[in-house]
Amino acid sequence: MRRLGFVLPFLILLGLGSQIKAGLVEAQGVPVKAGFVHAQGKFLVDAAGHKLILRGTNLGNWLVPEGYMFHFDGGPQSPREIETLVNELIGPTEAAKFWHNYREAYISRKDIDFIAKAGLNTIRIPFHYKFFEAGNDEGFALLDRVIGWAREDGLYVVLDMHCAPGGQTGANIDDSWGYPWLYEDEASQQHAMEIWKRIAGHYRDNPTVLGYDLLNEPIPTYPKLQQYNSKLEPVYKKLASAVRSVDSNHVLILGGAQWDTNFSVFGPPFDKNMIYTFHKYWMPPVEDAVKPYVQFRDKYNVPIWMGESGENTDEWIGKFRDVLDKDEISWTFWPYKKMQATSSPVTFGRPEHWDAIVAYAARHAGMGETEKSIAVRPSLEGSRAAFEDLLVKIRFENSTVNEEYLKALGVHAK
Repeated sequence: MRRLGFVLPFLILLGLGSQIKAGLVEAQGVPVKAGFVHAQGKFLVDAAGHKLILRGTNLGNWLVPEGYMFHFDGGPQSPREIETLVNELIGPTEAAKFWHNYREAYISRKDIDFIAKAGLNTIRIPFHYKFFEAGNDEGFALLDRVIGWAREDGLYVVLDMHCAPGGQTGANIDDSWGYPWLYEDEASQQHAMEIWKRIAGHYRDNPTVLGYDLLNEPIPTYPKLQQYNSKLEPVYKKLASAVRSVDSNHVLILGGAQWDTNFSVFGPPFDKNMIYTFHKYWMPPVEDAVKPYVQFRDKYNVPIWMGESGENTDEWIGKFRDVLDKDEISWTFWPYKKMQATSSPVTFGRPEHWDAIVAYAARHAGMGETEKSIAVRPSLEGSRAAFEDLLVKIRFENSTVNEEYLKALGVHAK
C-alpha cells in the first residue's frame, strides 16, 4: 500500500492539492480522509485517485467454521453445531483450548505473505459478531494482527459480517436459530448496529481496511422468506447510520437479497461512498451471469464487486474470472484454504482418525439418543489426537499449493 507521502504528487496533479492540505479527498462529493480507498463513479479509486480493481480471496472457515469444509456431509454445519460436536468428543475445556489454538493457527503471517506474493491485492474476512461483543477482545486481536500483515504486504482488507445477531439468512452460514430474526426483531437490529459501530470506531483511521460488508448473503431463495426483501434496505440503512456515526472514511458494501444475487431490492444509493456486491455459484460462466449487475452499475453510476464465487473446477474458475475481468468487475473468490481439496489456492491434509470423526458427525443423534451415541462414539484418545493433528495440518507450512487453481485466477505461486 502506498503511503500518503508517495501519493501527494499524484493527488496534486489530479487537482486535489487544496483538499490534501485539509487532509481530505472527495468520495462522490463527501469528504473522506486522504489515503482511503473510496467510490468514484462506477469504480473504486485508491489513495492516488487511480482506478482500483480488487483481485482477492476469502478467509473462509477461520472465524466462521462451516461443516462442509470439515467434510461433515450430513452432519453439523453451523458454527454452533460444530462446536457442540467438538465439546461432545473432547470435552468443553479441551474444546475451548482447541478453538483458541485453531483461530491462532489457521491464518498466519505466512498465509498473508503467500496471498500477496501470488499477485492478489485483497482479502475478505468473514466474521461472527460474537467476537466483537463488548468485553470480548479476541476478534480485534486476531483482525489487528492480520490487518497489520496485510498493510505490510500491500493488501486491502474487507470486513464481512457473515453471522449477524438474530441471523440474516436463517441458514447454517449465519449461525442463526433457523430463521432470519434480524428482520423481525428490533433488538437484533440494534445489536447489529452496536457491533458495527464498535468495529467502525476501532478501524475508522485505518486505510488498509477498505470497507465494511454489512451483511453476508441476506435472505435465502426460500419462497417463504422472500417476504423480507422489502425490509433489507431499511436494515442496511440502520447499519450504515451506525457506521457513519463514527466513521466517514470507509466504503459501505451492500449485498443483494437471495444470497447476494438480487439487486432489485435496492433503490438509488443512499450513501456517497458505497459499493454493491453480488455472489455467483454453479451457473454457466458467461456474460449473462453478470449482466444484471453491470446494468445496475451503469444505471446508478456505482461500483460493483463479486464478493464470492468458486467451489468449482479450475476450467470453470478460469472462464468466470475472464468474464469478470472483461467487464472490469472486482472479485474475491471463495475460499482461500480447505481440507483435502483442489478448489482453493491452498489445501491441507486430512488429520489422522478423521474418518471416525466424520462418520460420527453424520449420525444426527440428539440428546434423546445419548445411550446409542456413546456406544458408537470414537475413543476419547482418538478424538483428541484428531483435533490435535488438525491444528498441525492447517498451518501454512504443512499445506499444499493448488498451482492450477492459481493459474485459473490469473496469478501464480512464487
